[in-house]
Amino acid sequence: MEYMSTACSHYDIDRFGAGLPRFSARQADLLLVAGTITEKMAPVLRQVYEQMCLPKWVMAFGVCTCTGGFYDNYAVVPGIDRIVPVDIYIPGCPPRPETVLDGLIRLQEKIQKSEHSLT
Repeated sequence: MEYMSTACSHYDIDRFGAGLPRFSARQADLLLVAGTITEKMAPVLRQVYEQMCLPKWVMAFGVCTCTGGFYDNYAVVPGIDRIVPVDIYIPGCPPRPETVLDGLIRLQEKIQKSEHSLT
């Protein structure tokens, strides 16, 4: 839900080029992962990542995605960086819209400063 408030006109995520979501991995260059990822979902997440064209980037959105959150059991992945490489972490439960925009700016700076590895 917090991503939706970031996408609203008050924060205007379109000005960063991130306002048009694609619902096919083959059309996207940024994979924004939100929520708790379970061990059962992990292979699907990896498959979606592998379907993306190069160059590609990954954003971990929220503490559950970054670290597994408050879930500490056998079924939850303790951070998606164990499945796919993560380029930017957005902390928070849920992250505030300002934090999301800051993460997008940091990702854009990271992309501009260095060539992204084509892996």
